[in-house]
Order: sequence, then C-alpha cells, then structure tokens
Amino acid sequence: MKKNNMYKFEKAYWSQGNKYILGLDEAGRGCWAGPLVVAGCILPMNYKNDEINDSKKLSAKKRERLFEEIIKSAVAYDIEFISPIDVDKLNPKQATISGMNDVYHNIKISPNVVFVDAEKLPNIKVKTESIIKGDSKSISIAAASILAKVARDRYMISIAYKYPEYNFDVNKGYGTINHLKALKKYGPIQKFHRFSYRPIKEVIKK
Repeated sequence: MKKNNMYKFEKAYWSQGNKYILGLDEAGRGCWAGPLVVAGCILPMNYKNDEINDSKKLSAKKRERLFEEIIKSAVAYDIEFISPIDVDKLNPKQATISGMNDVYHNIKISPNVVFVDAEKLPNIKVKTESIIKGDSKSISIAAASILAKVARDRYMISIAYKYPEYNFDVNKGYGTINHLKALKKYGPIQKFHRFSYRPIKEVIKK
C-alpha cells in the first residue's frame, strides 16, 4: 500500500507540540474574471483524512464533499475574497500575499506555524514554511486549497446568472476559447474582469 506523505510536514511540527498549523492557499490567481480567493485552515492535531489533496486533482463533487468535512473538522478557518479591482491594483502575486496576511490576522486562533504554498510572507511573525507544490505535500495547505477553490467556484456559479453570456458557471472566469469569444462579442465587464491582464487589454485595443 502506497504511503500517504501529505502529513510529513505536519507531523514534524505536531511532534514538537505545535498544535496550531495554519495552511494557506489561493484559487483564481490566473483567472481573467472574478475575485482571487485565499483560504486558511487549522486542522486538529494529528488529524487524518487521506482523501484531502490538491484541489486541482479532485472532482468538483469530491471537493464539495470535502469542503463540508473540512469546515466541520477544522479548529479554525478563514476565507478572503480579493476583488478584481484590487488584483489589478496590486498585481496577482501581491494580491495573494495581501489575502494571506488578511487570513493570518483574521483567523480566530493564532497559529504556532504557517504553511504556505510557495509564497514568502514577510509580514507574518511566526515560523513560516514556504513549500513548493505545497497543496500536494501538506494536508493543511491542501485543505486550504479546497476551501478557496470551492468558495470561488460557488461564487462564480452565482454570478453566471447575472452574466449568462460569459458561461462563468462552466469556465469560472478562466481563459477558455468560449470566454474569449464572449469577450470579443460583449466586451469586458467593468469591476469584474481583470483589466491589467493581457487578453483583456488586447480585446479593449481591438
């Protein structure tokens, strides 16, 4: 039976008595439209769920089920939405960092350590582990990735009723062929598309 390595980083800190590990991740950084969503999750010490993995590797149905399981089991969690206007203003990387700082400061329990998927967070004062491809290596980051992805997908599905021509319920704001066709036909939506992104700029130019 293949060993699950999603607990390796957590176990190293749990074994030293660090009860509260905050995992951080984002969803929607590369999207052309809609918010960037950052989530943070503190799981119980020695928590185990072998189904939790990088949200991109899971079906939508499984993500939805795990979302409910995570928020029910978590010691604490927080989900922050960064508007397209702020993503344009800050740039995607800085918007992600800003959202992660917000989660850290707003979550109801102060963590002993923070695990983050790839980013460096200079304004966080506790021990921080920046883990490359962390959503595939840390259950805390993977849980955060599921919270962020499901929260964002639900929002984009709700917005699709307002803007049906863009098929946001299907593309979730990502750059698909049909999304580009809708952009060329109807133009970008003020305050909802990301006007600093090249495909949007090119549509505006034409």
